[in-house]
Amino acid sequence: MSADPHYQAKEEAHSGPIKNPRQLLLAVFFSFVVPILIIVGLVAYVVSGNKPAGTAEGDNMALYGVSKDARDREVAERLKKVGAIEIRDANRPLAAGEAVFKAQCVACHGSPGIPGAPHLNDAAAWGPRIGQGYETLLDHALHGKGAMPAQGGGDFEDLEIGRAVVYMANAGGAKFPVPDRPAAAAAGAAAAPAEGAASAAAPAASASK
Repeated sequence: MSADPHYQAKEEAHSGPIKNPRQLLLAVFFSFVVPILIIVGLVAYVVSGNKPAGTAEGDNMALYGVSKDARDREVAERLKKVGAIEIRDANRPLAAGEAVFKAQCVACHGSPGIPGAPHLNDAAAWGPRIGQGYETLLDHALHGKGAMPAQGGGDFEDLEIGRAVVYMANAGGAKFPVPDRPAAAAAGAAAAPAEGAASAAAPAASASK
């Protein structure tokens, strides 16, 4: 019956693609060994160390469009202390109003300055503001008003900011006295009567002779 062509056709139809041991070994190799080797290689790559991601190209290159300097600034900003202590010499001479104006106010209130801000020596612009009084103008300067940011808490004391306010307002027609420290003002007031008494005592002494 093995010579029957119909029997041979049926036997070949039921047989698989693997016809010898060599083909079996190749099938096992490509079906099991190769996938395992690929998985092992991927795992080794993942655990071998940090890999570049995104657009990182080096320490000084951009990461997602942000430079290293910008990242460092952002980190420093996040790590910055919430509060800070600044030690100042309480006995140092107060800065003059003109000096404070040139250092902190001239950009907006100088010439040409910015629109809407009263400029130095502009009596028409300062007139209505002078009518509000020195205390109101000082409060606006220290805490801000409208588009003007607060000027207090910077390089100058509040009293020095007040001197700048007086300098600008007086240049616009005001007659505000220049503010000073209470101790200095009291010392000046005490010195005036002493000088008067000394001048009165001098003629009396000369008359007694």
